[in-house]
Amino acid sequence: MPRSQNTQSLSAPKHTSAKTASRFRRQVRGRKRISGLPERPRLVVFRSARHITAQVIDDVAGHTLASASSMEVPVRTATGDKSDKAKQVGQLVAERAKAAGVEQVVFDRAGNRYHGRVAALADGAREGGLGF
Repeated sequence: MPRSQNTQSLSAPKHTSAKTASRFRRQVRGRKRISGLPERPRLVVFRSARHITAQVIDDVAGHTLASASSMEVPVRTATGDKSDKAKQVGQLVAERAKAAGVEQVVFDRAGNRYHGRVAALADGAREGGLGF
């Protein structure tokens, strides 16, 4: 059975924890419905224990149109907690996406709950002018 271009694998690696495997299953389930088109690309969030990264991706062309991360110098040197920095990342990715000509996106939380840093990033992107 050929795999879809949008999903990497249908099952998590065997050495992952149950928590990681559950998040991966939620991510795959969501990616069945979410796809980034040229007129409305996908804003995907990656969240680790310390940092957060956001990318605006056109899945048809397979290109990243804009990206931002909490590891970049302007965000890393800012004061505040991780949620404040996530909001700054959202504003930064919105600014870069608008410079690339993107006004509307589809939000892909990648299996994470829409809570805390993920919600803060989404709020920052909305404040920056992205619509979703």
